[in-house]
Amino acid sequence: MTTPFRHTEPLPPKSATGRVAEVYEQITRDFGIAGPPTFVVLSSAPELLAPAWALMRESLIAGPGSRTGKEVAAFGVSAANKCPFCVDAHTVLLHATGDHALAERLARGLEPEDAGHARVLDWGRRTRVPGAAGEPYPFPREEAPGYLGTALAFHFINRIVSALLTENLFPADAQRLRPVRSLAGRSLSRAVRRPAVPGASLALLDEPGAGPEWAGGTAVGPAYAALRSAALAGAGLLDADEQDLVRRAVGAWDGAHPPLAADVFPDRSERPGARLALLAALAPYRITDEDVTAWRRPEHTDHCLVHLVAYGAFAAVDRIETALSEPAARKAS
Repeated sequence: MTTPFRHTEPLPPKSATGRVAEVYEQITRDFGIAGPPTFVVLSSAPELLAPAWALMRESLIAGPGSRTGKEVAAFGVSAANKCPFCVDAHTVLLHATGDHALAERLARGLEPEDAGHARVLDWGRRTRVPGAAGEPYPFPREEAPGYLGTALAFHFINRIVSALLTENLFPADAQRLRPVRSLAGRSLSRAVRRPAVPGASLALLDEPGAGPEWAGGTAVGPAYAALRSAALAGAGLLDADEQDLVRRAVGAWDGAHPPLAADVFPDRSERPGARLALLAALAPYRITDEDVTAWRRPEHTDHCLVHLVAYGAFAAVDRIETALSEPAARKAS
């Protein structure tokens, strides 16, 4: 039996209890998919699972802005991050919104015919480059919490998926077939088109805090704050020198994908933890079995690995978020 998971062995959703079971129940109802691997892979760390789901729900599903527009933004983010699993998933979800022609244009690598969608797609791609996607936004200012929250949610999710899942959305690469994409989308259409009440996921979080100013007092803010707090706690798996190395490298990152010709990451035999965290931040698709094995010790459970990858992933999100929100902060002052 094949599994979509790499480097970890999460428990099946049917075995979930407590908060994890509550999260799965809400995902099934509001996302329309029972036990999606993108969230199951986080289940060994419930303190990460709940806010990761909350940020996606409160921005993409329940946040301000059209679902189609936010799916286009998420498609652009996922393409920029070279996450084929998520690119295919958003193609299917665009089918679910009823925008079949748009979904297939994007699947074929074409630009949207609608100029507004084209601007949103371009914005989503540019968010990977710190400072390249600030205001003016290609959507109304009042919809910024939904769009920014969606983009940041998928900058995190893309990295988790690329590090810990295989590339195929469906077995045997079936998502490459247009009828499969369309049929899968139609099966989700009822859930995608059903109105979602903002804030319903916040009960799953522990004292999340208000969140950043760009969230505008919406439920996106507490969800973002909770994920930031939980993810950055993974820094405790590194010593002070390793943490400093990661901070400096991510702080100097310009959004580019590291060159394949030279290994610019710390040596796995010397600083395997810092190497994993930086790979998760900048090139998670390059994490190998050898990288994980070099770091993992008997005391390192799946919980630890998920936390270390999440720490690296959110270090990049933090860099992107700061650059996205700086123009608005300056304008407000």
